[in-house]
Amino acid sequence: MSISEKSVSEKFGRVYHGSDYNPEQWPCAVWPEDFRLMQEAGISAVAVGVFSWVSLQPAEDKFTFDWLDEIMDGLATHGIKAMLATPSAAQPAWMSQHYPTILRSDEQGIRRQRGGRTNYCPNSPDYRRLSGNMARALAERYKDHPALLLWHISNEYAGTCTCETCAARFREWLQRNYGTLDAMNARWWTPFWSHTFTDWSQVMPPLSNGEMHMHGLNVDYFRFMTESQLACYTNERDIIRAITPDVPITTNLMGTYKPLDYRQWAKEMDIITWDCYPSPGQSAGEIAFQHDLHRGLKDGQSFLLMEQTPSSQNWQPVNALKRPGVLRLWSYLAMAHGADSISYFQWRRGRGGSEKLHGAVIEHSGRSDTRVFREVSQIGAELKALGDVVLGARGDAKVGLLFDWDNWHALDDAIGPVRNKRYVDTIRKHYLAFYRQNIPVDIVFPDSDFSRYDILVAPMLYMVKQGVAERIEAMVRKGGTFVTTYFSGIVDETDLAFENGYPGPLHNVLGIHVEEIDAMYENQSNSMVMSDGSGSYACNHLADLLHTESAHVLATYGSDFYQGMPALTKNAFGQGHAYYLASDPDPALLDTLYAGMLNEHRIEPPMHTPPGVEVTVRRKGEQALLFMLNHNAEAVTLHLGAHTYRDLLTNATLQGQIEVAGYGVHILVAHA
Repeated sequence: MSISEKSVSEKFGRVYHGSDYNPEQWPCAVWPEDFRLMQEAGISAVAVGVFSWVSLQPAEDKFTFDWLDEIMDGLATHGIKAMLATPSAAQPAWMSQHYPTILRSDEQGIRRQRGGRTNYCPNSPDYRRLSGNMARALAERYKDHPALLLWHISNEYAGTCTCETCAARFREWLQRNYGTLDAMNARWWTPFWSHTFTDWSQVMPPLSNGEMHMHGLNVDYFRFMTESQLACYTNERDIIRAITPDVPITTNLMGTYKPLDYRQWAKEMDIITWDCYPSPGQSAGEIAFQHDLHRGLKDGQSFLLMEQTPSSQNWQPVNALKRPGVLRLWSYLAMAHGADSISYFQWRRGRGGSEKLHGAVIEHSGRSDTRVFREVSQIGAELKALGDVVLGARGDAKVGLLFDWDNWHALDDAIGPVRNKRYVDTIRKHYLAFYRQNIPVDIVFPDSDFSRYDILVAPMLYMVKQGVAERIEAMVRKGGTFVTTYFSGIVDETDLAFENGYPGPLHNVLGIHVEEIDAMYENQSNSMVMSDGSGSYACNHLADLLHTESAHVLATYGSDFYQGMPALTKNAFGQGHAYYLASDPDPALLDTLYAGMLNEHRIEPPMHTPPGVEVTVRRKGEQALLFMLNHNAEAVTLHLGAHTYRDLLTNATLQGQIEVAGYGVHILVAHA
């Protein structure tokens, strides 16, 4: 049983300002200075113990908690809370040596040597036992400690394993899910290449030197590995829950991380936490999409921003510094999209290891008179002043954007018609069409409640799971608008193509059928010519050659042998409509198309703004919190209309015309 969202908010009581803290890497003489500087920077919570396994347990029969006792007591004395981690992301050398089957096997099934992190087999009984013992020891020791805020299980679960233990557990998983070999063979289409299994023992994980082209096997192993790693989390969680039933429990996720289905993880977490490390050149809208994805994992519940760099990353090809003001701006960007904490990796730069050049609040110099420390301190002071005003606030989006990890895996697994399917890029492209218009979007999933939305967009819905088409139809029938694109409605949940062709079970709501799918080279394009004479838009990547049945043609292809065939259709269905984009269009078409849909549903942005300026609303009870973020380096002028607002960050009264500084932030509420 998980703790309710209300209970989590009550436990926190404020928006926390935090950092990863690794005191075991430093002599104890440094710790008092850390506590003093944390207070100066307004740090109110730290993640501690994340990679401390050997420091806490140097041998199987020996625990050494004295140093952590001192840290926990020091935090409590200085009014700082602990997001206390279990250290199970990196097992000690003695463990790998004594229990070699704990080590993972790679994509060829070869057992790895010790090294790195998350290098354990998630199905190893010894790993489960030893990580559970550590979780129990920590919970029993610190269950009543005044610094304890929440439990942080492990760190950034990742990767996969193909060892003999996982293979055996996978066969058991298949027997539970399919019942018989005949059923599994049928769903996996094993007569292809004479791959029919005649005994369960013949089934192996997908291996780069073995079976890689049985797509039903591949997507099932992804699901199995998601469940296997999740079982490691729930093993520790359940042990801790029995000892500290009222303390929230979580682990940190990693955005659009492909190997694990985070929607399944969300169901087992009290609150979502995630680590935000944008790729070079990512726009504010692309970062906002990641925040909204994590907010959507628990159907709109706020999340914790567990990690971001205060200055620079260190693993990208080029690791530029965040420009002055950008750390603060992006921190409030996270809050605007659902964050209830702002935290950093890391507190103090380590002197050795692969992260010694990663950004930190305290650099190697140990000084506090630095640009980064000043900016972190400003954020800390502002968050302290905000208190609980923003805590637990929610959005009220009328647009849902469908994302599915199973669909992503199956799409990328498909051999043809193009190698790079661009699924996440395409999802983001549609998201940004709403973001540019300051329209809030909820990221939803195949098991979400579609009826909450006026507009539902499902780009590249290649895999249509059982019941999804029926719920889409119900949403449209009652007056909703549904949008999907090329390469949708191709396969079911075991990656078998639908017998009635494309778009499979979406056929009725869309009123079309697809005859062929053309693929375009990188330098090739076509065009979508609007039937109303309003113009044409370039399109590329893929092009469905379709025929309308009940749908109305809004645009046709401008060239090639399918010139004049439908490229954009609209189908009336019940009281609503369903649109089909047969190719990947220029963003300008999406802007125009979605603007029309928003107008039809009378969905208005909170404010019209110039490019690069975002206005987002979160609501807490009856109060609307207006986040105004200028992502431009230059100041802009905005018009507040007839309303008068109070800025929660400065307590100033604002009305009429205001100037927002470059990278500036305002959080406004209507003046009482």
